[in-house]
Amino acid sequence: MKRLFLVAVLISISACASQAQTAEQTPEARGQALVETNCGSCHATGPAGESPAPEAPPFRTLSQNYRVADLEEALAEGISVGHPAMPQFQFEPEDVNAIIVYLQSIQTQPPPAE
Repeated sequence: MKRLFLVAVLISISACASQAQTAEQTPEARGQALVETNCGSCHATGPAGESPAPEAPPFRTLSQNYRVADLEEALAEGISVGHPAMPQFQFEPEDVNAIIVYLQSIQTQPPPAE
């Protein structure tokens, strides 16, 4: 019985430590983790590499067609595109900020002129 209680306590401590690490991440690191988890199965999410799905643009090239900061609203309200294979995503405000910070950090070209 004591052993079971000890295991439960250790699991709880481990979960709290994991949550604390997430909270302590920089916005850029948090954004990277979010896009890797939610988008990495189709898109190249880093500064190099090919997208696993050939039709999915690498995230480092987004600024060729968009001002990355302009994606903020779409990330918060739900990205919905005409591509049937892409699921709709909707992120919390603090996650949107982290994603934008990360995406801006990996762009290979400056944003398009307005």
